[in-house]
Amino acid sequence: MTVPPRLRRALVRLRRDIAFTAAGLTLHLLPLLLHFWVVMLALGTAFDPDPDTPVVLACTLPLEIVAGWGLTEPQRWRFRALCGVELPRLRFREAKRQFAYHLLIGPLLGLLELLLLALLVAGLAASLVLVWIWLVPAPWRIAHVGYTTTASYVTVLGLAALATVPALAGGLVRLEILVGRAVLGVSRSDELARRVEDLTESRAGAVDAADAERRRIERDLHDGAQQRLVSLALNLGLARATLTDLPPEARQVIDAAHREAKDAIEELNNLVRGLHPAVLDELGLDAALSGLAARAPLPVRLRVDLPPDLPRRTAPAVEAVAYFVVSEALTNVAKHAREATRAEVTVTRLGEILRVVIADDGPGGADPSGGSGLKGLAQRVRSVDGTFRMSSPVGGPTMMSVELPCPM
Repeated sequence: MTVPPRLRRALVRLRRDIAFTAAGLTLHLLPLLLHFWVVMLALGTAFDPDPDTPVVLACTLPLEIVAGWGLTEPQRWRFRALCGVELPRLRFREAKRQFAYHLLIGPLLGLLELLLLALLVAGLAASLVLVWIWLVPAPWRIAHVGYTTTASYVTVLGLAALATVPALAGGLVRLEILVGRAVLGVSRSDELARRVEDLTESRAGAVDAADAERRRIERDLHDGAQQRLVSLALNLGLARATLTDLPPEARQVIDAAHREAKDAIEELNNLVRGLHPAVLDELGLDAALSGLAARAPLPVRLRVDLPPDLPRRTAPAVEAVAYFVVSEALTNVAKHAREATRAEVTVTRLGEILRVVIADDGPGGADPSGGSGLKGLAQRVRSVDGTFRMSSPVGGPTMMSVELPCPM
């Protein structure tokens, strides 16, 4: 006979709920029995003093500790194996929550489980009364005329009790899962701390992945397209120098192509440096910033104060952020502060903080919320948990301050 899918799912769910309830009965009633034993010993000591009773009461203390802390692992197994609910492995410093569950809440749940299982057994016994009553000797049945009517009533009551068991069992399981997650689960503060830690790790991974991708593009451009353009410029220069008997129109075309090739090489160099400068990896932040200051269209005073006794270099992601902040700031000075006559860049390492300050004597008035460039800088700084501050009153000067964390 084929069982309908809905009935099969209901039977599987009922079997799981009954197994979960039966497994929890022992774990929940064990502390209750221990409480009852301790109370009876205490009452016995009060009414009938016995010199051995204090010793027995002292021995119950380790049992209370085991019941309040050692039952967490069996409960974790019960929730995981029977309901698929994963509870965290609590540490001993969270013993107060474990004691509250096993010694206070658990016994109450155990009583509910006991009542549910008693209802199940009573319902089974009552619903089968017409079957097992035939095991009673015949003289008893003859002497009790009308027993079939009473047995029929009992059977109906038993079937009604069995009909309520699935709903009660499902409700009790849901209640236990709710209480277990609330008491034995991760607290809200721990959950938020864990989520912050996960988000920090994932963000750091995304930053590293983006930096690695920029490095790959820079390497491909440098080793591929840039080398082809250099070869093209050399060939055009060689043709211009050797082919002297060409018509003037042809020489003009070669000259124009040669200039275009050199301009393309220069633009590609700027693009490569904008993606990720190779000097930053090879020689460090000081040399990379020196190159930026030398290429700036206005005088730049650069001061880099990095302690020479550092155990290791600053993280590559932090160095890249510092480099691009300075690069974008100097570009903004040249583009928007045309009246500026000089700029100053100061980079200092103070413990676990890398501080970058860029200042110019321009007219000021820069608004960090008004343009996408400054917003992008602030977002790039925040990607490594840095802080971005900017002061640019009307009339100047403008100062940008960035602090980047550098864990030792």
